[in-house]
Amino acid sequence: MTNFSTPTLASYKAEARALRAARAERGDPISHSRALETVARRAGYRDWNTLCATLPRTPPALRPAVGERVSGRYLGLPFTGRIHALTRLDGGRRHRIAIQFDEAVDVVRFDSFSSFRRRIQ
Repeated sequence: MTNFSTPTLASYKAEARALRAARAERGDPISHSRALETVARRAGYRDWNTLCATLPRTPPALRPAVGERVSGRYLGLPFTGRIHALTRLDGGRRHRIAIQFDEAVDVVRFDSFSSFRRRIQ
């Protein structure tokens, strides 16, 4: 599956929570604000406010690629599969994606009839 390693505000906050928990476990508790400041300095920033100011306001844009594994829900049903085809639209701001499911998904909700899809766009 896609894995982005770009640090986010959430990942820095999680690191601060982990730091607080580790210090408390050792019997040397610190405040939440001190943990945030420590995490910021470890990341190479002067303080927490500077770190926050340098992070992008929106998460990094997803850059899908043909062959990439994906998962999600289609018509409320879970699926896994691979990106089969990809067309970039509007200069890369939007995409048309064809997904090949690992297992066919029944798109009809009627007991006596089924229609399975293996690929969607």
